[in-house]
Amino acid sequence: MSLVKRNNLIFPSLMNDIFNPDWFGGIENMNHNIPAVNIKENDSDFVIELSVPGFQKDDFNIELDNDVLTISSDLKKVNENKDGKFTRKEFSHTSFKRAFTLPKTVDGSKINAQYESGILKLLVPKKEEALPKPKRLIEIR
Repeated sequence: MSLVKRNNLIFPSLMNDIFNPDWFGGIENMNHNIPAVNIKENDSDFVIELSVPGFQKDDFNIELDNDVLTISSDLKKVNENKDGKFTRKEFSHTSFKRAFTLPKTVDGSKINAQYESGILKLLVPKKEEALPKPKRLIEIR
């Protein structure tokens, strides 16, 4: 019997609660900061879309290091409301980092990004040699 099983038998509810990823809302908070991603492959390129509403285009950092495309943001907001003798400050901090290993068939120098209506869209074109070739007839001699 393994150590984990023994501990689980001795303290079943405590062990399950502590090692549950939802402890203090952990899984809920983690998923909130990780934007959803759609990736689509076309004949000539890949399209990567991130759902990131509430951001501005200057809030993103997009880097390509070797074949790893990294998209990140570290957004800090402070809202201050002064009403007579009272001051209320509310602040928030949102950050995320997504990394994608690109295939050798893409042309990293031609990646384009645009941000519109809460969607960050990246067009990752394929290299010329990776594009599909038209069908041709081979003559028999």
